[in-house]
This record gives sequence, C-alpha cells and structure tokens, in this order.
Amino acid sequence: MTPPLRLTLLAALSLAALTASALPVSALPASAGTDPWVRAWGENAQGQLGNGSVLAQQTPAAVTGITRDDVRELSGGGGGAAAAANAFAVALLKDGTVKSWGSNTTGQLGNGTTTAQSFPATVAGLSGVSEVSAGLNHVLAVKGGRVLAWGSNASKQLGTGQDTTNPYKTPIPVQSLDKVKDVGAGCDFSVALRQDGTVWTWGKGDNGRLGTGNNTTRETPQQVPDLVDVESVAVGCEHVVALTADGTVKSWGKGAEGQLGNDTITDSNKPVDVAYLDAVARIFATSASAFAVLDDGSLAGWGKNTDRQLGDGTNANRTTPVVLDKLKGVQDIAGGADFTLAALDDGSVIGWGANAAAQLGDGSTTAPTAPDGTTVALPPGSGITHVTTTRTGKSGFAY
Repeated sequence: MTPPLRLTLLAALSLAALTASALPVSALPASAGTDPWVRAWGENAQGQLGNGSVLAQQTPAAVTGITRDDVRELSGGGGGAAAAANAFAVALLKDGTVKSWGSNTTGQLGNGTTTAQSFPATVAGLSGVSEVSAGLNHVLAVKGGRVLAWGSNASKQLGTGQDTTNPYKTPIPVQSLDKVKDVGAGCDFSVALRQDGTVWTWGKGDNGRLGTGNNTTRETPQQVPDLVDVESVAVGCEHVVALTADGTVKSWGKGAEGQLGNDTITDSNKPVDVAYLDAVARIFATSASAFAVLDDGSLAGWGKNTDRQLGDGTNANRTTPVVLDKLKGVQDIAGGADFTLAALDDGSVIGWGANAAAQLGDGSTTAPTAPDGTTVALPPGSGITHVTTTRTGKSGFAY
C-alpha cells in the first residue's frame, strides 16, 4: 500500500536532518562554522555520539537536541574493546539538570534502567547540579556541595556503603562528604575536591590510585594525607593530577607509562611532585597521560605516548614533562586510549595520536602526517571552547 503523503514527507524530512548532521564540516553551509550544536565523532557502537544512530562518524556530527549554550559541562565515560565496550556520555546543563546517552550496562545513564539509548535524555529527578564527571562505568555529580553517584559499584566507587554486586540505576548519595566543589570519576574509583582545598578519594585502590598511602579499596571517602591548598584535580583512568595554590603539580596512582611525571615508571600510593614544572595555569589528565598549560601559554605533556598522543613528534613514553612549543592557545584538552583532542582559543579543535576509528574527527582514518603531528576536526571560528572524550574509548565531543 502506498504510504500517506504526510508520512512520506515526514520520512523525507527525518532523512534530510540525519544526513545534514552527519556531513563533513567542509560540506556544511558556511553558517555551520558557528552553528549552535554540541558535536561528536568516532566510535558509536553504543550510541555514545548521541545522534540517534549507532553508526561510526568520521566528522563532527550534531548531538541530538543539545546546544553549546545549554551546556555547562560534558563528560565522556566508558570505552574499551568492542566485546566489553560501555561508552557513554553525560551533559550537565546550565539549568542544573543532567542528560545522558550511550551504553547503560551498569546503569550509568542514571535513568532507572540498564537499556542503552542513542540520544540524550534527562536523568529524572536530578536538578541543582553544579559539577558532573563520568568514569569507566559510573558517574559522579555535585549538588549543594554533596556528591551523588550512580552506575557500577563493583569496586565501591559509588562510596555509598551499599551492596557492591548490583548496579545503581539512579543517583544515590555518597557518604560523609560535604562542601565539595568538584569531582572526578576514574576507572573504578572516585575523587572529590572540597572547598577547603583537601582531596578525598574512594573506590578501587589498585596502583595506589586513592593516594592514601596504601592500595586498599575503600567504600567511604578518605582524605589524601599531606595534600592541602589544592585548586584543581584532573583524573585519568588510573592516576590523578592535582594543582596546588602555589603552582605545584602533584600526582599519584599508576606510573607504568610515566603518567606521574616524576621521572619513574613506578606506581605511587601517595602524592609525588611532577618534575620540572613551574608557573602552571591549568592541568588535564587523559586516559594514561597528563598535560599542563603554563603561564606563558605553552603546553607540556607526559605519560603514555605509544600512539603519539603527547604530540611531541615521538612515540616514546615520557616520564617527565616535555614542552610542546608548537601548541599554543590551548583552552581545553581531553584524550582517550590512544588519542588527544584540544580546543584552541581561535575556536578550532585539533587532534593528534591514533585515528583508526576516526577519533580525530578529520574525515579520515589515517593518523596525522603534518609536520606538527596534528589534524583539524573543527576550523577556527567554530565557537567551540571545550572538548571531552570517552574515558578509555575512541569517541570525541566538542562544545
């Protein structure tokens, strides 16, 4: 039977909308350079790009229904090999509500189910949120200085004192913490920065990632000893970086790829100084690497580099920071298992490292061959100020 004209028109319009959202930046109208949408690219088998499909995307495509002006913070979680992939994302909106999408195998979307969804949907009953962070299989949020958590609790990373065998599909309170200003969710562990400059951790203790002087897993937040006046924290998969008020950078956790930056490849269960760094303005942690923007605007990186994800022109892991002279004007940095993205002050997004899954968003699956080892995902003037990636996967986001 011939479908009614109205349904035919609706189908045509839907197809046109999906096609437009997936076009390469170069093929979009000139106005797309400053279009309002959050954009995503790379792997998408769990719907983590939020565009209503599960098709991989080689160029930045619009995330369904979320504009950059609406977003306060976006955080990517999960990743991993195809057989165990659990990639997802959460977006904190400026009105204090949270949307989530992607894999939901451990309830990490917070929507009361374990059913994946390929488009953003509001986490019901959650409002007044000021910070959010997605880990490997759980999420943390700050509301009124208290921490809420949901997703897997298999390593006690939710800090709730509850049963560890079942996923928690809606937000529940973390024990014992108040006056929290920021949180970071890693691979099976959690970090909170309080307003007084102290850092508290809980969850899986392997590799010393809790920084408490041992490798014990804990279900209640514990203060990281001898660490005060912390201004910001950045959490990788299994390591943490902290910036103190005097410009010192501390790190702890796994060190096998040099991600502690202290000239060793040894784990540390308590904070150590990142070597040869001063005048640091901002810090970032990727899956197994770290970066610092210095006061003069230059960028330094250290840690895992086997896929050239540090951008220093080599594929050697770096146990101390190396200054990346050609990378200036960095506003934000994020990275997954084998690649790095940066948002620059001209509104562009560039990337470096591996690209077999189109995780650099440049329309190819070829690693960069330019002299500076970078490639462009979004051009100058795009209006982008922030980037994020899935925690250990190969999906990128810009907003």
